[in-house]
Amino acid sequence: LRRVSRLHGCLSEQDVLEVCDDYDRERNEYFFDRHSEAFGFIMLYVRHGHLRFVPHMCELSFYNEMIYWGLEGSHLDYCCQRRLDDRMSETCTYYAAEEPNGGLEGKGRRPPGAEGRKWLERMRRTFEEPTSSVAAQVLATVSILFVIVSMVVLCASTLPEWRAPENRSVEEQSRYTAESVREPSGIIEAICIGWFTAECIVRFIVSKNKCEFVRRPLNIIDLLAITPYYISVLMTVFTGENSQLQRAGVTLRVLRMMRIFWVIKLARHFIGLQTLGLTLKRCYREMVMLLVFICVAMAIFSALSQLLENGLDLGTKNKDYASIPAACWWVIISMTTVGYGDMCPITVPGRILGGICVVSGIVLLALPITFIYHSFVQCYHELKFRSARYSRSLSAEFLN
Repeated sequence: LRRVSRLHGCLSEQDVLEVCDDYDRERNEYFFDRHSEAFGFIMLYVRHGHLRFVPHMCELSFYNEMIYWGLEGSHLDYCCQRRLDDRMSETCTYYAAEEPNGGLEGKGRRPPGAEGRKWLERMRRTFEEPTSSVAAQVLATVSILFVIVSMVVLCASTLPEWRAPENRSVEEQSRYTAESVREPSGIIEAICIGWFTAECIVRFIVSKNKCEFVRRPLNIIDLLAITPYYISVLMTVFTGENSQLQRAGVTLRVLRMMRIFWVIKLARHFIGLQTLGLTLKRCYREMVMLLVFICVAMAIFSALSQLLENGLDLGTKNKDYASIPAACWWVIISMTTVGYGDMCPITVPGRILGGICVVSGIVLLALPITFIYHSFVQCYHELKFRSARYSRSLSAEFLN
């Protein structure tokens, strides 16, 4: 142990107190304010050469004890190394950065630009953390209202009654002309887009790392939700009443429907959606494994069903299974136990294969669920802790 080796080489009491927490000269005893049970396991490593985690102790806490005594992760046994790697890869640190040069401020000395950085940090937390302050909660509430209003307008615009008075065609509804902008729906849509654009610009300005800001998934979704509006306006302005607009009608309708991404903006304000996204990010291996299971089973069962229902000359041919790609549709709805009934086997061997396909789908889908469930619970507790931490700062601000 490096710390023990340093203690062995100390020549004075002052050197000893730099290594340990206390020292009794009369008894010649050294005191370390550390976890006693963890130290016992570390001493077992010194004696026997095997280092394992303490049962019922957090892996990261034991790893901190190892670092204190001068050990590294490579000193652990292979099974414990994997546990530590998984734990460190799954754990995200949600502690906000401390205020820079806090000690200098306490002494009355403030470096140049400290006030500006403090203001930017406060603005960033106001826009990024809905529970960090009263202003952040108000801003989050307003943003949620704008998302709800925009979704209601989007859904209502597809109703026949919405466009019946003017008898407008679908292509005409895709145009952003002067008349359409003056309509109530156009005004509401323009106001919502203006709010989302201003919010995105301010968040970009106050962000610490501009490149990291652009790479974040939620920010990409914001751009996907805002950009189609401006693209549609520009396309309509450039095409005008030209016949090219008829060919661009499909593109414009697709761009306008991309406003549905605004719903994902609610993930900034609800822990449930954040937990879902973080779980999918951490469980990508399990998700890929699940997709591989389904693809392998789909290839096997689709080929067999096509052979039994259409490939063999048994006097009856099921036209629904004319090809393997067509049979893949039946396999996927059977394995997921949806069973639309639009395709079904008519031969006895095909029905037996269908039963095996359904049972296999239940088993294959259930295998990775346990890993995903545990990751979901862990992500939820971590985000809940983060929200509670900012709520405490919000309570302090309210009391002050």
